[in-house]
Amino acid sequence: MKAIWNGAVIADSSNTVVVEGNHYFPLESVNQDYLLPSETHSVCPWKGTANYYDLVVSGRRNRDAVWYYPDPTEAAQTIRGRVAFWRGVQVTAD
Repeated sequence: MKAIWNGAVIADSSNTVVVEGNHYFPLESVNQDYLLPSETHSVCPWKGTANYYDLVVSGRRNRDAVWYYPDPTEAAQTIRGRVAFWRGVQVTAD
C-alpha cells in the first residue's frame, strides 16, 4: 500500500493493518521529512486518544492529515506504532 499526497509518496508498506476501513502504516514506512507534529488530539472510545501530524509537501500544508495512537487501548494494540491518513491523502495498492 502507498499513501500519496501532493504528488509525493508519504508512506509505502506491504504491512498495513486495516481498522474501520483505514490502513494503518508502520511508522518506519513513513517519510518523516513530510511530518510536522500537530497540537490536535481526539478520543475514540475503543482505541484511546489520537495525536496528529500535519503533512508538508512542496510548501503545501495539509493540517492533521495523519493520525496515530501513541498509547492505544488493549483492544487496539494492533495499531501501536502505526499511522493512518485522511484529508485527501490517497491510499492505494502498489
